[in-house]
Amino acid sequence: MDMASLIALGVFALAALATASSGAVFTPDAWYRAMNKPSWTPADWVFPTVWTPLYVLIAASGWLVWREAGLAGAALPLAVYVIQLGLNAGWSAIFFGLKKPGLAFAEVLGLWLSIALTMILFWPISKTAALLLAPYLLWVTIASALNFQVWRMNAPGARARTT
Repeated sequence: MDMASLIALGVFALAALATASSGAVFTPDAWYRAMNKPSWTPADWVFPTVWTPLYVLIAASGWLVWREAGLAGAALPLAVYVIQLGLNAGWSAIFFGLKKPGLAFAEVLGLWLSIALTMILFWPISKTAALLLAPYLLWVTIASALNFQVWRMNAPGARARTT
């Protein structure tokens, strides 16, 4: 691997780390712990355990596309990739920071769509890169359903319940 490729890999890794830092800054607190949640809510320790390898896959995916097509050859796919990173970082700030589960649900739907679009745009360049994002899309699908349920169960007028 040449120096430019190593530097690019480092840039993609740093971008993923920067994205992950939002989840380290905006964490579950007493507000979240007091909320009604569905019975299938994972324990708090599951989230960093799952997200860590996902961020590695996200970084590797972007790097593979860059390595195959470069910035000029993959401008649109990499732009959408950067958008999904921004949406990923924004979710924790909205849900845990602003304490707005309804707005966070709308945002996570945008995240889901941006991941799916990134996969579609990556596919012609690198099928491997596109497939590396599949576990991420699956996890965000689960997170979206959980976000929706938490929002629904804690909406004004909602009775305490678990599903």
